[in-house]
Amino acid sequence: VQLQASGGGLVQTGGSLRLSCAASGRDISSYTMGWFRQAPGKEREFVAAIRWSGSAYYADSVKGRFTISRDNAKNTAYLQMNSLKPEDTAVYYCSADRTGYGNYWYETSYDSWGQGTQVTVSS
Repeated sequence: VQLQASGGGLVQTGGSLRLSCAASGRDISSYTMGWFRQAPGKEREFVAAIRWSGSAYYADSVKGRFTISRDNAKNTAYLQMNSLKPEDTAVYYCSADRTGYGNYWYETSYDSWGQGTQVTVSS
């Protein structure tokens, strides 16, 4: 499956952005979809994931501010980011786990990755 992430940009502290991850080549309705991010000088880290069932999981740092969702009819996953902080600045990557049952917080559980979209939060 090919993934195309979009929706990043520059936003002020407290603002919102919605990232999209459009999938092509396969029906992702049975996949676990994930979002990871990588800030300059840091390792890539888990942000959020959503199972085929709709069960959602979040990193503690974004819980209550970010919401992951999916629209299987559009073969697309989303990440709604509210109350953004400067520390949310990073390149955001979407990912797909075709098994649907991998450990969602591990990068190695995902076999497809998008190209990344830059999110910059100014203070």
